[in-house]
Amino acid sequence: MSSSNEQETRLTIDRREALMRVTALLGGAALVGSSALWEACSRDNSVIQQGDPGTKVAFSPGDVSFLDEVADTILPDTKTPGAKAAKVGAFMTVMVNDCYDEKDQKIFKEGLAKLDDASKKANGAAFMSATPAQRLSLLEAIDKEAKTFMDTKAKDAPTHYFRMMKELTLLGYFTSQIGCTQAQRYIESPGRLDPCVPYKPGDRAWAGNA
Repeated sequence: MSSSNEQETRLTIDRREALMRVTALLGGAALVGSSALWEACSRDNSVIQQGDPGTKVAFSPGDVSFLDEVADTILPDTKTPGAKAAKVGAFMTVMVNDCYDEKDQKIFKEGLAKLDDASKKANGAAFMSATPAQRLSLLEAIDKEAKTFMDTKAKDAPTHYFRMMKELTLLGYFTSQIGCTQAQRYIESPGRLDPCVPYKPGDRAWAGNA
């Protein structure tokens, strides 16, 4: 049986691996709130639980449902369940409150209204009432806008709200049970090290602790 220190070390490695994978998916750019995330990876659970909660953003059940639909448009059901099935909307609200500073919390929360207004302008309907095709077209346009903004913004300029939503969608999904065990290949306790495993195009990636 592993000691508590060994279990904590493994947990820290798994957290760090998940963050590094999502950073790679985002082209190597640092995640919003990454300093708080890395700090959390280095502390034991008792310290995290006893920490100062700081500011909190009030998210309604409607906000969580809205974020679920945004996330599911980014990562929809395919051969495996999508982001909504992985409850990524609720994950986003926890991460915003636990890891974002007050400035970024405000940007993220206001981003919900901005995205909804953009949907009404582009599609004549609120985001939750838009069709899947309309939602996808809208988020593709906003994603391009966010990329241009992030590529050209000044060092101390605020982060684009959709950048936050996109990276939290990826982080939430690929660290969820569904993301680890269905979207990726997962082995809880591999019996041996295979440094050269045959790979065929289309094979799923291995989950972080495999």
